[in-house]
Amino acid sequence: MATPHDTLDRLRSGALAGTARLDLRGCGFTQVPAAVFDLADTLQVLDLSGNALEDLPPALAGLHRLQVLFCSDNPFTTLPAVLGRCPALQLIGFKANRIHTVPAEALPPTLRWLILTDNQIETLPETLGACAPLQKLMLAGNRLRRLPDGLAHCQRLELVRLAANQFETIADALPNGLLALPRLAWLAHAGNPFGEALERQAEAGATAMPIDW
Repeated sequence: MATPHDTLDRLRSGALAGTARLDLRGCGFTQVPAAVFDLADTLQVLDLSGNALEDLPPALAGLHRLQVLFCSDNPFTTLPAVLGRCPALQLIGFKANRIHTVPAEALPPTLRWLILTDNQIETLPETLGACAPLQKLMLAGNRLRRLPDGLAHCQRLELVRLAANQFETIADALPNGLLALPRLAWLAHAGNPFGEALERQAEAGATAMPIDW
């Protein structure tokens, strides 16, 4: 069975010229191999999960057909700003890193899926609301205390995961307009401080927040 190291050897030899998908998980990289950028005209899906990457090079923006990037289980502390310059990028997956900072410039306007589960994020930029195509937002297991008000502008948003953060009130977790989004079908917010108060109200028979189904 081929391993990611075998894939890298084939990439460097030119045997993968023209490929659209590249799996380089678990290779121990501290830098993205230069040979990856030789696939600029064809590469659409790149998986760099399980390496030792702390940043991504400016050359990543040259992968002008890249749509999906997975970088889970790496020691990133900041979401790389170069992501915002990738012209076709739609899915960003940085699960289980050490990310505490999400710069506004790291969010491409083409973004549809943002996966930042199990990091150390306390705030998100207001410009997240400018990502009009955004459909799925996965933020469970962080340190968030509020969401950007601009998120209510993401009219295509379908799924939001907010469990295990630091939201003190339901208003912090659900900014004005979020529940009115026409496509929102999945919302998870268990394990936040405000949840305990809601549970006590429910046990007492009170309706914490009426929802117009």
